[in-house]
Amino acid sequence: MTRITLDEASYVGEWADDEHAHRIGFYLIPGFSMIAFVAALEPLRLANLVAGKTLYSWYTMSNNNGPVFASNSVSINVGQTIEEVPALETIFVCGGIDVHKHQRRELFGFLRRQAAHGVGLGALCTGAHVLARAGLLDDHRCTIHWENLPAFIEEFPDIEVTSELYEIDRKRYTCAGGTAAADLMLKFISEQTGPETAAQVADELILHRIREKNEGQRMDLRTRLGISHPKLLAVVALMDENLETPLNASELALNVGLSTRQLERLFRTYLKTPPTRYYLQMRLNRARYLLRHTSLPIFDVGIAAGFVSASHFSKCYREEFNRTPSEERRGIDTTAMTLPYAVQEHGSGTPA
Repeated sequence: MTRITLDEASYVGEWADDEHAHRIGFYLIPGFSMIAFVAALEPLRLANLVAGKTLYSWYTMSNNNGPVFASNSVSINVGQTIEEVPALETIFVCGGIDVHKHQRRELFGFLRRQAAHGVGLGALCTGAHVLARAGLLDDHRCTIHWENLPAFIEEFPDIEVTSELYEIDRKRYTCAGGTAAADLMLKFISEQTGPETAAQVADELILHRIREKNEGQRMDLRTRLGISHPKLLAVVALMDENLETPLNASELALNVGLSTRQLERLFRTYLKTPPTRYYLQMRLNRARYLLRHTSLPIFDVGIAAGFVSASHFSKCYREEFNRTPSEERRGIDTTAMTLPYAVQEHGSGTPA
C-alpha cells in the first residue's frame, strides 16, 4: 500500500498558511476517489502559485487520525479529526465506493453545525450521499457521478439531482467526481478571485478550456456502443430511460418508426442479441448496482428495475448472475465495482 502524508501546514510548498486565506476542509471517506480529491486540491495550490500569495489553505480530516485509504489503495494521513480542525469557510466531503455505508451521526451533526454557521458545503463524486442523508441538500440542486445517479434518485426522490458535471447552488457545491472536480474548483476560483486567475490555473493544468457544467458526464451513446445506426441508438436510449417501467417491443419499435421485425433484425445484426434480452440485461445490471451500493430493500430494487413480481425478479437474477438478489447483497466484494446498467458488454469499471 502507498501512503501519502498531508500535514497540518495544509501543504508542503512555498506558501505558508495565513489568516486571510480561504480555509477549505476535505473530509475523506474510506474508499474515496483519489482522482476527484486531487483534481479538487491541485487547482487551489496552483491558484496560490499564479497569484503569488496564499489565497487558499486546506486541511484533510476524517473521523479518526491516521491513514484513510482511497479506492485505489493509496492512503492519505489526515491532519485532524472533525473535532480538531480549525474554523473553515468551505468543506468538501470526498466520496467514492460504498459511501452508502458511511452513516456517522457525529459527521452529520458536524456538517449541520457548519451549515448553520454559514460554512459552504460541497461533495466530490459520491459525497453527495452524505450531504443528502444529513438533510443538507434539501431545497438545493446537486449532481453526482452518473454511475450513482439512479441509486441516488431512488433513495432521495425529493432532492433535485441533475446529470451535470457540477452544480453550484448558493453554498452547496457538488460534482460528478473524476476530472469534473477540477471544473468545479476552477468555477469556484473564478467566482472568488476572477476568471483571469482561473484561466491561469487551467493553463498550469494543461487544460485547453474550462468546461461548462452542462457538457455532460459521459461519452455519447454512439461512441460507447461503437455503432451509428440512428434508430438503434434511439431505441437503446429509450430503454435506458425506461428501466423502471419497461416498454414492450411493439412500443419501442413504434417510437422510432420501425416494425418489431425490423427492430429484432437491427439488434441481432449490431448487438448480437435480441432486443428483449438486451433490455432485460440492462434492467438486471441496474438491479445489481442497487443491491451492491444502496441499502434499498430487495423488493424495492426489483421494482426500480422494472419487476413487479419478487419471484420473477429472483429467477431472472439467478439466471443472469448465478446467484439470487439476497446472495448478491450478502456476497458483495467491496473492492470491485461494475457499471450499473449501460453497455456491460463493453467492459466494467470503477467510478472516477
